[in-house]
Amino acid sequence: MSVETVIKSPTKTVIIGPDHPFVIIGERINPTGRKKLAAEMQAGDFSRVRADAIAQVEAGAHILDVNAGLGVANPHEVEPEVLTEAIKIVMEVVDVPICIDSSVIPALKAGLKTAWGKPIVNSVTGEDERLEAVLPLVAEYGAAVIAISNDESGISYDPEVRFQVAKRIVERAESYGIPRSDVIIDPLAMPAGAVAGAGAQVFNIVRRVREELGCNTTCGASNISFGLPNRPAVNGNFVAMAIAAGMPCAITNPMEQEIMQSIKAADMLMGHDEHCMNWIMMQRAIAKKAQEAAAVSAPVAPEPTRRSRQDRVSS
Repeated sequence: MSVETVIKSPTKTVIIGPDHPFVIIGERINPTGRKKLAAEMQAGDFSRVRADAIAQVEAGAHILDVNAGLGVANPHEVEPEVLTEAIKIVMEVVDVPICIDSSVIPALKAGLKTAWGKPIVNSVTGEDERLEAVLPLVAEYGAAVIAISNDESGISYDPEVRFQVAKRIVERAESYGIPRSDVIIDPLAMPAGAVAGAGAQVFNIVRRVREELGCNTTCGASNISFGLPNRPAVNGNFVAMAIAAGMPCAITNPMEQEIMQSIKAADMLMGHDEHCMNWIMMQRAIAKKAQEAAAVSAPVAPEPTRRSRQDRVSS
């Protein structure tokens, strides 16, 4: 079973589905763990948000996740205004769709009022309270939603439990008139260094969600490598294997070359890169950048000194 999730900005349409090229949701506009960004956003300085938006789209992001979780004591008062301003800034400088990322309901509502087109809401979980708060907003604004496979019992290490939570969310979403094509399941990538077979669990859930629920899937790709050395290499291999299992999009950092190379290679091997042109163009761009860097760093040979006529005569 193949399903398409259609996300829109005023000028661009992005189709998420296993029969389409992989969709990258850029993760960098998120002050969580970025103290400097958090301080700037709280102070009304969105210059770094603007720069991150442009850089991610130039690097290949198709959708941008926008988060304004500043870790303040009064998020319900602060976050709606900051998130609204961040979304406005992003929409001014790039034309890709928005993924509105917040756990604060007033902020989600403010973001949905601000974002043009058809955005993604990130996210809803399986707790009844969250379902009753988030799903009506998703239905009212005609958005898509990322559904995270945990509920009141927390995050289960059992993939069967996570699948059943996903199923329950999908069924509840349908009761609000939200089609399955607009529910994107996050099966929760556990840290492979802490959970044996964490990657295999995700791949199994991805296949089941596609075949049994008729939904697309996503995940925070970098979670898989938490605590491990050479995280970009782990992340890149994980995403490529997830694509092979049927995952059509992920929230990740498009600035990491190893991840982007893995995504482009997987797209090519899955038949989503006509004549391999995206892969070829990427390799050409990498080679050109390396040549330019080498030229800049190459030592400049000193110019030969020229003796004056008087020096030559006297010698």
